[in-house]
Amino acid sequence: MVLMENDSFLTELTRLFQKHRMAAGSVYITMKKYDGRTKPLPKKSVETTAEPAENKCLLRATDGKRKMSTVIGTKDVNKFLMAYSNLLRANMDGLKKKDKKSKAKKAKATQ
Repeated sequence: MVLMENDSFLTELTRLFQKHRMAAGSVYITMKKYDGRTKPLPKKSVETTAEPAENKCLLRATDGKRKMSTVIGTKDVNKFLMAYSNLLRANMDGLKKKDKKSKAKKAKATQ
């Protein structure tokens, strides 16, 4: 997995979306809280340690072959999320809409 800076992560994520727009495929994105540790602590030391000074967020993206990730600090969250939401809006235009008519017909048929 490649750990990138925030701006280069957004650039590579755009390229990944463009690549899979031309050819069929999916892009998986996960986001979770990150405390800066790469290895778990033993149970006894987890109880005694204090919380980290700065909360961070780990964002990962993969297409099954290529993996990339970035860590977002609390100072950069607003700037990053604005750029990230614009990127998602621009690249999620191929989603299928729900067919509400067939759902209504199924509800009438069951009554």
